[in-house]
Amino acid sequence: MRIGCGVDVHELVFGRPLILGGVRFEVDLGLAGHSDADVVCHALMDALLSAARLPDIGELFPDTDPAFEGASSIALLARVAKMVADAGFTVADCDITLCADAPKIAPHKREMRENLARALGVSPEHVGLKATTFEGLGFVGEKEGMAALATCLLAE
Repeated sequence: MRIGCGVDVHELVFGRPLILGGVRFEVDLGLAGHSDADVVCHALMDALLSAARLPDIGELFPDTDPAFEGASSIALLARVAKMVADAGFTVADCDITLCADAPKIAPHKREMRENLARALGVSPEHVGLKATTFEGLGFVGEKEGMAALATCLLAE
């Protein structure tokens, strides 16, 4: 068994779509980034890559490469899942915490978990997802950005 941890942070800006766990939210602010900036997927990708002892997403999908401009992070997650499988591992379980004061993810949680599970090739029961607010504190609480933390367990 191997365990991995991943963290991602992006700034909230006007004029960008907000995509979390492969779901588009209809809100005014989106996350800035080279790809679609899905912090949920990015944190999970780094957790998986860490557990498999593979290069991180900055090395695999650099923001200097035009090929990844506007890329779908859920599609990149599927690519990472294949790399992890090719390295001889299966995803046993993962858990993600989204740090955001808005929007509420509850209405989209099931779809997000299903998207993540599909990209990983596992059942949604193997994908934990929750959100927490920062109660008005710091860059998350002041709605300047979002963060996500992910942990995964891989089996050989």
